[in-house]
Amino acid sequence: MDRTRARITQAAIELHGSIGPAATTMSAVAERAGVTRATLYRHFPNEEILFRACSAEWRSANPSPDPAQWATIPDPHQRLATALPALYGWYRSAEAMRANLLRDVAVLPAAVRTGIESYTRTVAEALDAGWPRQSRLRRAAISHAVAFETWQSLAHQGLTDSEAAQLMMGLITTAEQDA
Repeated sequence: MDRTRARITQAAIELHGSIGPAATTMSAVAERAGVTRATLYRHFPNEEILFRACSAEWRSANPSPDPAQWATIPDPHQRLATALPALYGWYRSAEAMRANLLRDVAVLPAAVRTGIESYTRTVAEALDAGWPRQSRLRRAAISHAVAFETWQSLAHQGLTDSEAAQLMMGLITTAEQDA
């Protein structure tokens, strides 16, 4: 029974990563898992319960960097130099899933949607803390730098994660100086 549940969960993860949650149907999950729809519904009575299970499984296997670890770095420049490469490395490893989730965010369960949307805000807040003065420009630059779409744009132009992080640190430093 546990193996069947795991097969179903893995099938949902694969479909979410390849075609996205909006296009993933319960029938497609059952087919990919090699089970009947009745079996699928015995394990997961509805799409939300299945989505929560596959989300938990995927997050366990692909943990996002924890912004709390960066908050312990007192120097804001060093915090950026540590955080951005780690964040960008995770974005690279999770690109297909993250792109599909962000594209389909409107159809996701509210709790999942909130978690996805709040992650980059939490990262931006951690990276904006500890600077000598408040700066609207720096805050905007940090928010831009931690956005998945920013990393994706830079990565698709051939930049390495390190190069993308250096470029964004330069933007943030300039914004801080111009504030």
